[in-house]
Amino acid sequence: MSLRPAAAVTGSLAGLCAFVLAAVPAQAAPRAEAPLPIAHRGASGYAPENTLAAVDAAHALGVRWVENDVQRTRDGELVVMHDATLSRTTDVEELFPDRAPWRVADFTAAEIARLDAGSWFDPLYAGERVPTLEQYLRHLNRTRQNLLLEIKRPELYPGIEADVLGELRSEGWLDRQHVRSKLVIQSFGADSVRAVHDQAPAVRTGFLGTPAVAELPDYARFSDQINPPHTTLTAEYVRQVHALKGPHGRPMEVFTWTVNDAAAARRVADMGVDGIISNYPDVVRDATRPAAGAAAGGEREDAPEEAREEAGEDAREEAREEAGRERRNVSDLVASLRG
Repeated sequence: MSLRPAAAVTGSLAGLCAFVLAAVPAQAAPRAEAPLPIAHRGASGYAPENTLAAVDAAHALGVRWVENDVQRTRDGELVVMHDATLSRTTDVEELFPDRAPWRVADFTAAEIARLDAGSWFDPLYAGERVPTLEQYLRHLNRTRQNLLLEIKRPELYPGIEADVLGELRSEGWLDRQHVRSKLVIQSFGADSVRAVHDQAPAVRTGFLGTPAVAELPDYARFSDQINPPHTTLTAEYVRQVHALKGPHGRPMEVFTWTVNDAAAARRVADMGVDGIISNYPDVVRDATRPAAGAAAGGEREDAPEEAREEAGEDAREEAREEAGRERRNVSDLVASLRG
């Protein structure tokens, strides 16, 4: 799931949603129930991805579900990191200049714990660390948030499914309450999702991708969700997924990614998705509220095309100017939570 630059996605900040929606064509009537907003790598539009600060940013915004990525270190520790290498989001090249290509799997947990995982994003987050999965789970217990956990690149880490389940079990995340309503494990690897289901049948699982409709019954044997990129979705595809029951006897769900603006959020919500994964989960939440969506829809229908385009561009420009202020506001909220 790719992370988009902040300037390209913040045109739908709270208070500007109606203007942005005015610039897009009318869509179907909004759902009676809004899809779940899910914070992608934490609220990664506001804080460095996959850090505890990003969890706190989501918490400050009132977002209950966070998504993260898990990989394994050289000495077998599970850490929360998206890329297979450490160079994009840490200062590993500065601390370990002779260790190229800086793969996660080539470093020990102690070495990774020394890295600064925040300064690349904003000096406000200097010194933020790469959390272990253990630290991450304990933090979520404190914030009372839920977890969509992605096993990243499972082909690089044979047996990682058992390691992840073992860590979840030791931290109390495989009890009845968590597996019923607080945890989903997903992966791009179908074999990895199947392994999780085989080893822990009670745990809800998701497959990341857009399988052909004819293949969906096979996935329904071990996956509760089909989670495609939003660019591949159609309302008919969502309907086909919902028509099947997953391994727990309930209709399969669709969580789509990575949706970072109000117009796209409204579009996929109108397709009937169950969850929307976003770097800006507050934008998704505000854009897909049924009452707000209905109001915005009225404005879209009544405004002349030229006026809609002008209003949309003005809103995007204003949002770009607001983006920096908004990020610092959330940073202040995070600081107050930690204070």
